[in-house]
This record gives sequence, structure tokens and C-alpha cells, in this order.
Amino acid sequence: MEEVQKIVAMPTLEVHRTLNLLADAILEKNVDLSSLALVGIRTGGAFLAQRLGEMIQIRTSVAVPVGILDITLYRDDWTRISHKPQVGKTELDFSLDDIDVVLVDDVLFTGRTVRAAMDALTDFGRPRRIELAVLVDRGGRELPICPDFVGRTLALVGGQRVNVYLTEMGRTDEVVIETAPRNKG
Repeated sequence: MEEVQKIVAMPTLEVHRTLNLLADAILEKNVDLSSLALVGIRTGGAFLAQRLGEMIQIRTSVAVPVGILDITLYRDDWTRISHKPQVGKTELDFSLDDIDVVLVDDVLFTGRTVRAAMDALTDFGRPRRIELAVLVDRGGRELPICPDFVGRTLALVGGQRVNVYLTEMGRTDEVVIETAPRNKG
């Protein structure tokens, strides 16, 4: 049996550099930090939002609120995934009303995760504006979703997927393109 082919698209140093560039871009576009919050989509986006929040605080000495959003029950495919979905905890200990929210995710693909996240956000309040920051945009949109902040754009072909591994998950920080072996027969 053939193994999955793996290509490291972003090694550890590049992941760190890219997150720093994303933090700088967010700060450049959001001058008033008093009305800014970061909300990460569980799981990878949550870890990245926390890191971006720390980077912004180091640069500005302002602690921007960081929240975590679980979108499991907002997904349009949750019944296909499992009849008993694993629902994680949403952690938003601040009001979303009339603030600028930067929604953070690790990989943008079809846009369906982001759509679900925006639906979930509006159940918790009415942000003044929602912007999207992603570490990797791999293309392949099924919905008209466009990120405001992109770390890296990758052009993938059929059968390839992008995985973001982070130290918070017990792995080395890296972005990997994986290709499943083709079925012969």
C-alpha cells in the first residue's frame, strides 16, 4: 500500500513570519484597537487567533479580546459527518455588538466554514464589521467568500489537501500539502 505523499509548503520559520505579517496587516487596517476583537474558528483558527492576539499585544501594549467559536451545528454538512457531532465550546466573554471582528481560520477552501462562522457570530451579537484572516487560502471556493488577510495562497490540484499543524496540537508548526495515493484498479 502506498503512503500519503507529503510536501512541507510552510516550515516552522515561515509559519511564524507569516503570522507576524498577518498581525501587522490587521493592525494597519484596524487603527482603533478599542473596538477590535479576534475570533478564531475552533480548532486551528482558535490557536492562530490567540497567537495573533499575543502578537498585537506585544506590538501595541493593548490586549485585544480573543474568542473561540465552535461552528459544528452551523455547518450545512454536519448530518453527513456524524449523527452525533462532537460539539466544542464557544468562548466569547465579550460583546460582539458594534465592534470590528477579525474572524481567524487556518485554511480557507470552499467558504462553507466561514459562512457557518458568520451565522454563528450573528447569534452572539451584531458586529459592526467582520473581516477574515486565514493562514492559507487554497482556492476552490463554492461560496463567494474572500479573505481580507491572507498569509499564503496555494494552488492545489485534485486529491491534494492542506493540513496546518501547530505546537498547540502537539506537532511542529508547519503547513503540509498531502496527496492521497491513487486507487489502482
